[in-house]
Amino acid sequence: MNKILIFGIFLLLMNCNTSHQIDIQGHRGCRGLMPENTFPAFEKAIDLGVHTLELDLAISKDRKVVVSHEPYINRLFCLDTLGKEIFLKDSISFNLFKMTYQEIKVFDCGTKMFSRFTEQQKMKTYKPLLSEVFKMVKAKNSKVKFNIEIKSDPKYDDIYTPKPEEFVRLVLELIYNYDVFELTNLQSFDLRILEEVKRQAPKMKVALLVGEFEVIKDKLARLSYSPEILSPYFKLLDEKTVKNYRAEGFIIVPWTLNTIEDMQLMIRYNVDGIITDYPNRLIKLLNNH
Repeated sequence: MNKILIFGIFLLLMNCNTSHQIDIQGHRGCRGLMPENTFPAFEKAIDLGVHTLELDLAISKDRKVVVSHEPYINRLFCLDTLGKEIFLKDSISFNLFKMTYQEIKVFDCGTKMFSRFTEQQKMKTYKPLLSEVFKMVKAKNSKVKFNIEIKSDPKYDDIYTPKPEEFVRLVLELIYNYDVFELTNLQSFDLRILEEVKRQAPKMKVALLVGEFEVIKDKLARLSYSPEILSPYFKLLDEKTVKNYRAEGFIIVPWTLNTIEDMQLMIRYNVDGIITDYPNRLIKLLNNH
């Protein structure tokens, strides 16, 4: 066997055994294990070894950037200021945009049992500020990255959230102030937000979120530029779709995978990252992969 053939076989074997690292993203910290979007969830995710913290933002009346998936106090996993159940009729009346941060902080969003996540540890905790999360990460001397979703919808404008220009400006100010620009990407389902991000911070990495009932190529075509990251609902993906979009230079990070079977499927499709409520499961899977 000549030397050229041997070298060719060696390169082939090297390529077969080399795969890119999966970006392990803890959804809302690690919602399956700790109360979502709280210090305990973010600290647990970092201690587990996630590469990226995925989190969501809302804005308070006094224009503080609050870590919260909804722009209101969610009765499914929060109690009122007296530690009592929130009635269904009041479920969206606790509007964060109409409350100061000190008023928001009083609500307990960690004690109530959340039936969707039976493994979730329960503890009294609150919705933190984004600035506090940045401080905590720095205090832990962590190199973790941030995948930050700006929760926006046209029907929320000036009712539950500020308009996109102000919302994006408030978020970017904190990112600059805490010197985490290079560690951060911003994501949204709202194309207005993504357009505004590129206007205010052209070098910010952007993820296009694609919903369960949307079409990736159609939504992508409605954006005036190509985002760095495509982040679709995972069932919108197949092996060919992932291959084609990665060939075009997109980073593919599907949401939200919680079963081992779904994680294995996405790994087989060669995605770049996985957003999960259970980063412990994904970490164990990848360690055994």
